[in-house]
Formats: sequence, C-alpha cells, structure tokens
Amino acid sequence: MLRPTLSLANKLRFGSILTNNRMMANEVQGCNSTINGVIESNKDWAKDMQTKNPDFFVNLAKGQSPKILWIGCSDSRMAVDVLTQTKPGDIFIHRNIANRVPSEDINALCVIEYAVKHLKVEHVVVAGHTSCGGIKAAMSTDSVGILDHWLRPVKDLYIANQKEIDSLPESDRVDRLGELNVIQGVNTVSKLPVVHEAWKDGRELYVHGWMLQLHTGLLKDLDISVSGPKQVDSLYKLNAAADH
Repeated sequence: MLRPTLSLANKLRFGSILTNNRMMANEVQGCNSTINGVIESNKDWAKDMQTKNPDFFVNLAKGQSPKILWIGCSDSRMAVDVLTQTKPGDIFIHRNIANRVPSEDINALCVIEYAVKHLKVEHVVVAGHTSCGGIKAAMSTDSVGILDHWLRPVKDLYIANQKEIDSLPESDRVDRLGELNVIQGVNTVSKLPVVHEAWKDGRELYVHGWMLQLHTGLLKDLDISVSGPKQVDSLYKLNAAADH
C-alpha cells in the first residue's frame, strides 16, 4: 500500500509551522501564571512521589485495577481524590454537568461498560453535591444555552416531584432535587444490561447514591444501594440474572 509522502518544501514548511506553534505556546504559557503554576505544581508532586516511593510511577504505568467507578458532577469543588483521600488508580471517574446518567448517553454507557465489564469494579457510585449549579439551572426558566437540552430530564424530574420539593424551605429545594437526581441515576445504572450480566456471572457489584455536603466536606449516603436483581423490577432482569 502506497503511503502519501511530503515534498522537501512541504516538510520544511510543516516543520516551520510546528516550530512557530511551539514558540507561541511557550510564550503564552510563560505569560500565564495560572497555567504555569499548574505545570510547576505537577513537577513538585511528581518529584515528591518519586522521592517517597521510587517505584510509584513504574507500578502506575503497568495498568489500573480500581474497585470503584465514580459518576459525579463536573463541579471544580468535587475533587474526588482529595475528598476520598485516594491515590491515582484507585477510582475510575466519569463526570458531567449535574452528574446525570442518561440511558441514551453513549459516553456514560461506554464508561460504565468498560468499568464493569473490563476493569471489573465492585462499586458504582453516583455522586451529587449540594448547591449544584446544574440542578439550580434546571429549576429555572432562564436559558443556559446547550445545557437546556442536557438538563431537560432534570427539569422533568423537578416537575414530577414539584409538590414535595416546593413544600420544603427554599434553601433546601435545590439539594432535594439533587438527591432525587442521584436516585434516578442509581436506578438507571442498576437496570443496565452490563450490570445484570455481572450479577448473572455471580460477581459482587453494588450501586450507591451519595451526596457531597459542600458546607461540611462530608459524603452523605442516601441509603439506596442496589446489590442485585432482587432490587430491580422484573422487567429489567435481562439475561436471566440470578437473584441475589
């Protein structure tokens, strides 16, 4: 099979473009204290880890075997490794606005399938947090652009539970809808075929729902964990998953 080749002139031109791009990138990075600070902090962290454990990065490069899949919000305050005091390789993470778990979202489904089927995680955590901007936006009539489409199911969830939510003090309403959104996410995950396949194979797999309390830093267990098909409506028991 013939491979396309570049003429000498094009090679020189392409090389010049790359050189210029690198120079521009270096110039921008040098002028940006925020980005430069992140790079320098990374160097300090890598050096510190190497000093404490010379084999840390050698072992890290060999692969991963996390026990937990975390499906959380993209909010910058939800630093999973920090709030759980875990290390790289401990938790497989998927994040999006308002920690949604849409059954039609190929991105989320691929993450869940890879984590459950290939990494063989033992726990799936759907984690929301208090004062979530995405949840708050779903309760408003103000447009937030493309997010209007993404948050519409959360808005539908609010409408379906509006009587309960609106009976609460105003300061508690966003957080209650956030909890209901987590509950819905747990229900969605527990109905997925890949989860039922794991149960059918006799694997221990638990689906949990948590809320991060930003005002305390503590994780709240919503006590809605699902550990087997007995807790799922029979219509979703695909592949004759054995009851646990």
